[in-house]
Amino acid sequence: MTQFTLDSLKILDGYVASALVDADSGMLMAGHSQGDIDLDLAAAGNAEVVRAKRRVADSLRIESAIEDILISLEHQYHLIRPLESNKSVFLYVIIDRGRSNLAMARHHLKAFEKTLDFS
Repeated sequence: MTQFTLDSLKILDGYVASALVDADSGMLMAGHSQGDIDLDLAAAGNAEVVRAKRRVADSLRIESAIEDILISLEHQYHLIRPLESNKSVFLYVIIDRGRSNLAMARHHLKAFEKTLDFS
């Protein structure tokens, strides 16, 4: 099985946690947290979010792929990014809202995806 590292995501301003998740099973493939975050629970819960959004998009006959899903909390942003290269996997990142730049975080996640090798 391929080992994945999320180390380069730690440079994001306001970084709190990150995970690489199998969207079909909700299984955590790789993860790192600087706080007390249950990444296994977050992976499973956010897999449900991705599956639900895909079902709704299908029902609405939206043919565009989901680029990302943003959950804005009072003090954090939670970014969910299904991979273009492997639709059954997504990146999940938590950043501190007061110390981050959302546009730069989204850009960094897109660039980071290109470093992942699923072969």
